[in-house]
Amino acid sequence: MKSTLKTLMIAAVSALVTLAAHDYFSKEKIEIVENEKPSLIPTTYSFNTNKVAGEMTDFTRAAEKTVNAVVHVKNTSIQKGKLSGWMRQFYGDDFDDKRIGTGSGVIVSPDGLIITNYHVIEDATEIEVTSNKNKTYIAEIIGSDPSTDLAVLKIKSDELLPFIPLGDSEVARIGEWVLAVGNPFNLNSTVTAGIISAKSRALNDRDSKNQSFIQTDAAVNVGNSGGALVNTDGELIGINTAISSFTGGFVGYSFAVPSNIVRKIFEDLIEYGNVQKGLLGVSGSALNAELAEKFEVNETQGFLIGEVIEGMGAAEAGLKNGDIIKKVDDVKINTFSDLTGYLSTKRPGEKVMVSYSRDNTREKITVTLKKTNTTQFLGMYLTNINAEQKEYFDLDHGVIIKELGNQRLYRYGIDEGFILLEINNKKIKDVADVDAVDFESLSSILFLKPNGERERIIFE
Repeated sequence: MKSTLKTLMIAAVSALVTLAAHDYFSKEKIEIVENEKPSLIPTTYSFNTNKVAGEMTDFTRAAEKTVNAVVHVKNTSIQKGKLSGWMRQFYGDDFDDKRIGTGSGVIVSPDGLIITNYHVIEDATEIEVTSNKNKTYIAEIIGSDPSTDLAVLKIKSDELLPFIPLGDSEVARIGEWVLAVGNPFNLNSTVTAGIISAKSRALNDRDSKNQSFIQTDAAVNVGNSGGALVNTDGELIGINTAISSFTGGFVGYSFAVPSNIVRKIFEDLIEYGNVQKGLLGVSGSALNAELAEKFEVNETQGFLIGEVIEGMGAAEAGLKNGDIIKKVDDVKINTFSDLTGYLSTKRPGEKVMVSYSRDNTREKITVTLKKTNTTQFLGMYLTNINAEQKEYFDLDHGVIIKELGNQRLYRYGIDEGFILLEINNKKIKDVADVDAVDFESLSSILFLKPNGERERIIFE
């Protein structure tokens, strides 16, 4: 009995000691925790607690407004060829080489004016246009511009035709939804959707061509060239022109000529018959880190002027070699295509505000755009004759050879300082007339020598 009582007492005392110890150490731990400062880990992300779903996309309205204004364009080209060997005995010397190409086009006026790509109608003998309602028309070529790959056609109809109004490509934004509408292989209009991936895109940064495309991921394939790129309001913001592909099919990149350039080319071809190019009169390169280091400048964005062309607007306004163009009007200039793309919407005689950097100082100046006064043709570097030369030679037209790189013409006695007066018996008033000449149709050139004699070169 005593043994049992002793055991119980020992157990009770042990329990009390254990509870007291637990209570003591727990309080101490809590006090330590309360005296410590919490360790905060900074975050670089955020999240939205808004439970509202993203905006729904519905392209049906834009598609309905545009599909009937996109047409199929069929180009039939018949060219003469020559046979040789045993085939000549059976078929004669000549034969007709018939080729057919197809593409798309966009009706932009109710009276039947159509915009398409130049490569869709190039070398055409006959152009046939088929509407989305399977009506067929024979089209007339109003004009074309190979440099921008655009052409204008005209069809005649007894009824007003559905058309797509031109939108403002300048306000289109990267990430904006767009539709590519085409009429390939006469299968009636097809519609694909995507977003604008980039603007002012050049396909080749090294070729110095006047390229400034809208890049999209809307699917565009063979036969869609010349079709419409439209926004969700059904406005034309581009003409689908090219794809970038190793396979020949769409792989995620397509390119469209912006509508602001399209509008200007369209109006020029309708009004003047050729494209009126308004130029600053500078040449150079878009800056990057490599060029900035090479030319020892502190900026890596902008257009670095390498040469200011005499007699052009930039020279008259006071721009100099080494100046860095940062903006033209309100358009930031980071690439060559930024500059050429915006200037492609301007005509000679228009004024632009050029913001530039010189010796790390920002300046602004107004420049009047002018027509180009130089061109290259058959290895000749040509420029417009000035008032003094016109008076000396008693001329009202002609362009002068500044440099000659054509050895064949040199062997004929043509040299620098000669004035080119006529091509194919048509007077050449300035270099724009030279640019409009179809090289394949070249038959003769008339020159004026510095001694006043005239010499005509005949091409056979």
